[in-house]
Amino acid sequence: MPRVAVLGSTGSVGTQALEVIRRHRDRYEVVALAAGRNVELLAAQAAEFGVDPTRARSCLDDPDALAALAADPDVDVVLNAVVGFAGLPATLGALEAGKRLGLANKESLIAAGPVVRAARTRGGGEIVPVDSEHSALYQALRAGSRPEVSRLWLTASGGPFRGRTRSELEHVAVEDALKHPTWDMGAKITIDSSTLMNKGLEVIEAHELFDVDFDHVDVVVHPQSVIHGMVEFSDGAVIAQLSMPDMRLPIGLALGAPDRLDEAFGAIDWATLGSLTFEAPDREAFPALDLAYRAGRAGGGAPAALSAANEVAVAAFLDRRIPWLAIADVLADALEVQTGNVRDVADVLAVDRAARERARRVVARIEESPVGEQLGTRSPAA
Repeated sequence: MPRVAVLGSTGSVGTQALEVIRRHRDRYEVVALAAGRNVELLAAQAAEFGVDPTRARSCLDDPDALAALAADPDVDVVLNAVVGFAGLPATLGALEAGKRLGLANKESLIAAGPVVRAARTRGGGEIVPVDSEHSALYQALRAGSRPEVSRLWLTASGGPFRGRTRSELEHVAVEDALKHPTWDMGAKITIDSSTLMNKGLEVIEAHELFDVDFDHVDVVVHPQSVIHGMVEFSDGAVIAQLSMPDMRLPIGLALGAPDRLDEAFGAIDWATLGSLTFEAPDREAFPALDLAYRAGRAGGGAPAALSAANEVAVAAFLDRRIPWLAIADVLADALEVQTGNVRDVADVLAVDRAARERARRVVARIEESPVGEQLGTRSPAA
């Protein structure tokens, strides 16, 4: 029976992971939990799953403790659902210890791609993606050999602002951006979906996970969120993974891949499904997507700078300090950070610090501008 550590256990993905395990106690044993500030829920989870208190830690701001839990010899599978760059120690700890890593923390792979690749090589760990899109690609890639792969397709719901022009997005409120049409997610990733930054980060993640050049990773908007990813092969065949939006499906697969659970999450009722539609993303209204491609192609520390600046910008927007459109402005400025090569964790941390500091300065300038002053007088529902 695989012994599982759920890191970020009180968040959206973490709680859904524990729900999957709760329904399949004959297949998995939870032996470690990590969370942030929600210590009451963490304690309740530990009691329910019989986790030793020394392995149920409120330690997401303690890199050494997080890495130690991920590398614990009594852990077989690590589900990394920590939000943001803070998840990097868990990613590295699990891979260097040769664990299976169910990765829901895309930022650690994006910011530290070369370092993560080296850790995986050294320790022999395995990454199974938890993001629904990368799980779909992981599954579809079984249909052929790597030389036969022509293109990867990531689908995007389009978020809450699909179809709006740039001018129509000038005064959107935080509440508007948090109303995702198909997925129930945490605040940060929901805002990323509204800007299409989430999809841009997923492009970089797909490149890192599957070693496919950026010219062969594409994005298409698919509002129904039924097709989660597609692989196009050299003969023109396209293999897609379809299911109704339900994160428990990719979570369940990541815990036991390549084996599947015997319970259907996200099963489709084909008689009532209706039509599936597709459209190109609006790159003028949502410039974050192209900024992510730019960072990915630049390589080195550019993805780390972009990811760090995005965390700062999204936090500022959620705090109503900058308007939604300014998020992309902060990201574009961050790509001017001189990053060079990323060889180790110290390099990644240096880029992360520089990008965050630069992003904070940009946020401060926006706050002091007429646009920022207007935010202070706008009601939350405006």
